[in-house]
Amino acid sequence: MDEQYDVPLPMQCPTCAGPVVETAVARQYQEELPVARVVVRRFDVHIGRCHGCGQRVQSRHPLQTSDALGAAAAQLGPQVIALVVVLSKQLGLSFGKIVMLLQQLYGLTVTRSGLVHAVHRAARQARPTYDALCARVRGSPMVSPDETGWKVAGRLQWLWAFATPDTTVYRIQPGRGFEEAAAVLGADFAGVLVRDGWAPYRQFTAAAHQTCLAHLLRRCRLVTADHPHTTFATDVHAILKQALAVRNRHQAGAVSAHGLAVARGQLIMRLAERLDRPSRVPDVIRFAAHLQREFTAVWSFLFDPTIDATNWRAEHAIRPAVVTRKVCGGNRSWAGADSQQILASVIRTASQRELNPHVVLASMLHVRTPHAVTELH
Repeated sequence: MDEQYDVPLPMQCPTCAGPVVETAVARQYQEELPVARVVVRRFDVHIGRCHGCGQRVQSRHPLQTSDALGAAAAQLGPQVIALVVVLSKQLGLSFGKIVMLLQQLYGLTVTRSGLVHAVHRAARQARPTYDALCARVRGSPMVSPDETGWKVAGRLQWLWAFATPDTTVYRIQPGRGFEEAAAVLGADFAGVLVRDGWAPYRQFTAAAHQTCLAHLLRRCRLVTADHPHTTFATDVHAILKQALAVRNRHQAGAVSAHGLAVARGQLIMRLAERLDRPSRVPDVIRFAAHLQREFTAVWSFLFDPTIDATNWRAEHAIRPAVVTRKVCGGNRSWAGADSQQILASVIRTASQRELNPHVVLASMLHVRTPHAVTELH
């Protein structure tokens, strides 16, 4: 307990003014935020010159976030910058709202442009960590990619998310084709791609593939709603649901590895036979053709139950970006887009690894020479 208060009884009853006799003491607990105030630090920076080579030498304290002096000597500390990054890139607040929040809660007066510069500084410090995260995704045995529209300087671009069980990397790029995906994964990526049915993903010929069953089930429901008199979509829906049920029972220990193999063979045969007689309805024909193209990628999760059956990791990674897009629409410049992809990747990965993003970001801002954070390497 940081504080303790005794709350005595009144001498008289507030209702009838009769004498009050104490019968018990009960406890109540309250959690409160501390009264916040800005801490202003002065650093007396010592400046000298090397007698040997004539190089200018300037001291630096671990709490400093910049070496700037003179007109740029007033700086924001690492805790403030980390808070701004979290509010902007994780919670989706606009810089105008962050300015208001800092003023109301802490009495800290700062401009929106000052916050933008601070965010860019944080991104520069986080660049080595971002590069290390990209390398980790490229070497991961299983990656789930996805993409969504994103504007930079008012022009449509694409925000990509590449998610693994412990790492997420974002990349903002002009297109949504194979070249953009390969820029992060590498054209020779040889792990498992858990992805939707977007055609460019199939160009990763060295990779194993798992197509997202959630997307296929959703398409089954749409086709059934539009064409209730055809049974193709309902039959496919039942086969896919049974495949998921078999996987779940195997993971629970109710189905052996041999039983899984037998069930897998039966399900593959059932879907192949149903694809041989789809329908004459154009929507059903198109759906059947898509299933034919994706057929081998439907069953990977039954050959290796550690593989995700859906691309839910990428879908979850995209959601915070969609929230941010609704607030700001994207980035005003490519410099802003670069900071966005770097800092969003660091924050998302820290959360995946149950680390405090604020603490991770603040630690990056303490160092003079940017380097990859060990916990995220």
